Amino acid sequence: MKYLLTLFVWCAGIFVLAAQSTITGKITDVRGAPIQGVSITCKGTSMGTTSDAKGAYSIQVADKQAILVFAMVGYNKQEIRVGAQTVINIRLKTSEHQLQEVVVTRLGAPLRKAMNNSSAYSGRVYGMSFNNQGYISGGDKGDLNREGYDHIKENEFQRVTNQPVSTFSIDVDAASYSNVRRLINEGRLPEPGAVRIEEMINYFSYNYPQPKADQPFSVITESMACPWNEQHQLVMIGLQGKKIEADQLPPSNLVFLIDVSGSMQAANKLPLVRSSLKLLADQLRPQDKISIVVYAGSAGLVLPATNDKNKIREAIDELEAGGSTAGGAGIQLAYKTAQQHFLKGGNNRVILCTDGDFNVGASSDDALENLIEEKRASGVYLTVLGFGTGNYQDGKMQKLAGKGNGNHAYIDDLPEAKKVLISEFGGTLFTIAKDVKLQVEFNPQQIKGYRLIGYENRLLATENFNNDKKDAGDMGSNHTVTALYEVIPASLASDQWLAPVDMLRYQTAPGKAPGTSFSREWMFVKLRYKKPDEDKSHLLEVAVKENGQVASNNIRFASAVAAFGMVLRNSTFKGSSSYKLVRSLAGNSIQNNNDPYKKEFLDLVKRAENLKATARQEEEE
Repeated sequence: MKYLLTLFVWCAGIFVLAAQSTITGKITDVRGAPIQGVSITCKGTSMGTTSDAKGAYSIQVADKQAILVFAMVGYNKQEIRVGAQTVINIRLKTSEHQLQEVVVTRLGAPLRKAMNNSSAYSGRVYGMSFNNQGYISGGDKGDLNREGYDHIKENEFQRVTNQPVSTFSIDVDAASYSNVRRLINEGRLPEPGAVRIEEMINYFSYNYPQPKADQPFSVITESMACPWNEQHQLVMIGLQGKKIEADQLPPSNLVFLIDVSGSMQAANKLPLVRSSLKLLADQLRPQDKISIVVYAGSAGLVLPATNDKNKIREAIDELEAGGSTAGGAGIQLAYKTAQQHFLKGGNNRVILCTDGDFNVGASSDDALENLIEEKRASGVYLTVLGFGTGNYQDGKMQKLAGKGNGNHAYIDDLPEAKKVLISEFGGTLFTIAKDVKLQVEFNPQQIKGYRLIGYENRLLATENFNNDKKDAGDMGSNHTVTALYEVIPASLASDQWLAPVDMLRYQTAPGKAPGTSFSREWMFVKLRYKKPDEDKSHLLEVAVKENGQVASNNIRFASAVAAFGMVLRNSTFKGSSSYKLVRSLAGNSIQNNNDPYKKEFLDLVKRAENLKATARQEEEE
């Protein structure tokens, strides 16, 4: 009898195993980017798993009636009945509601929901305390139109005989594009000051070759007929930063500097900051350490340097918003903390998370810029992450990042946080070359005039190219940088784009002609850069000739983004640029391309075109 019972149990087990099936699939966000760490559970059972770095998962289910639950903080939960499926791919959408309902705590106090807390409170931090007043009344509850953007005076065409040299600092920031995307998705077209064309172009990656030998980056040049002015040419200069694998990056000493003032209460501010920084903390290696400094009415150290992921996540969860904004004090303490744990040869960086609305202590642009510039000499770099709407101070954060040997990104949702802090970790947080400058000399025998598209706030005086004390842009691991010049061929009779200039009295006109060996060159590109731990620059030089080959997808897509920026700005120089032209250029350049961000760009262009059409119709009515 015992033998028969054992046999029955064994057979029953075999039957159950046979009835089970394996479900596999991939989980992505709305842009098609994989999502790591999604919880997949079989409803009503203890069976579960999580998605890997590629968004892939595999799970056993008992039968066709099984229901799989896909959940992750910041995304809408999905429940799918298995049925006859063996492969279930899921696309999760971000959830505004979930971000609003993220549980937060007073520092050291019991858990409670932020949305139900209307009283003032006190928070304790290491070595000090501070009062947080106006928890509900601050920030976005008031004026929703306090966003700050700097005026951009577009670069004009220059006559080569009078201005033969163009000099500028590189820019790897991409904040403008994600902010423009946010504004369009909110149903409004951006104001011109929000549209920095070079940042929109550099938001995307391009298929440039990796550098050879010990060079930190490669230099690529290409030209094509200008899409919006067929009489002109478009010249592209591309830089490709050397890719360093994550496990080969030096140890990191990161200080999270988090704005917890009243203006950070909204769902797309502090709750999104918490979710974003958790993504970064999850990537922490044993050799990396994170400290957390917060500031509101005062500044304080919330978490001393540690690599304990549980402590880091707990500290992030305990952050609440309330009070005024002592940004200057927070910056002082963050740099002090970074210097106390400074790693020679390591990655020492302050990561500032804010909407930029400073109003206590050093808060003016000049005071904050001077403070950051002073701290830059310490060898600590700065990354500025912008969050939120309503009072987002784009112009101020752009200046701070520029002064702090750093970069600036705008985080509008969790997929963007993952792109900046996970997918592009090396580029965002690890510098491979600093003070990178470009200088272009144009050949008057070939080029009559030129215009640098974008980079208006990165222009440098000619003499500063050789000045190693002059600060310039920094480049991260695997970063790409793209610059476009619209040039007027010397053979073109028309001068309509060039302002009339009197002939110089004391110079030989039209200037000394280049030697015959250079006569076919359009321009001569020079680059200067410093290694992160050096103060003396290195020089690279590249001659550019007319390109007889078919235009690559790189220059075509970059030209599409440039045209889109000029249309949004209603630029004087947009020529025949239109939404239709942008769609054509972008669509032809991304065929058979799986880049979700470039495909999303096409959707964004359509939404902007619809908004413009609606606005035009309302004006006519």
